[in-house]
Amino acid sequence: MNTETNPRLDFFRSQIGNSLIQSPSPLGRWLNATLKDVQHGTMTVEVTVRQDMTNPLGTLHGGAAAAIMDDLVGMMVFGLGREYGYTSVNLNCDFLNAARIGDVLTAHAHVVRAGKNVIHCEARISNLEGKIVAKCSTNMIQTGVKLPF
Repeated sequence: MNTETNPRLDFFRSQIGNSLIQSPSPLGRWLNATLKDVQHGTMTVEVTVRQDMTNPLGTLHGGAAAAIMDDLVGMMVFGLGREYGYTSVNLNCDFLNAARIGDVLTAHAHVVRAGKNVIHCEARISNLEGKIVAKCSTNMIQTGVKLPF
């Protein structure tokens, strides 16, 4: 799809600075990230670590970090404007530094290679000091679900 006539990308761009509390993704609504930047093939959000995102040690749960990255990649791929939906076939995560309640994190995703049926992406979560909290690589595969717009 031509990136200049992509209504999904235009919608995401109109949401920059807003909370994603109205995301079509129930998990995305729970994460309650704020959209910071949107380009064709890249997307950035900001997330504040809440208590319900932590493990018993009081640090960001690995599953919550994986969810942030997976949901962000999913939004970004949706924003590519493809005719069919894509879903994750794998998500390989590395957890590198702890994040605690109240920490403001930046999550950034980008497309590495967009094939016809498989889109390979990477994402990372960093804290305000620039330390990488978590990073992932993932492959999204085209489904048979035609998207509405």
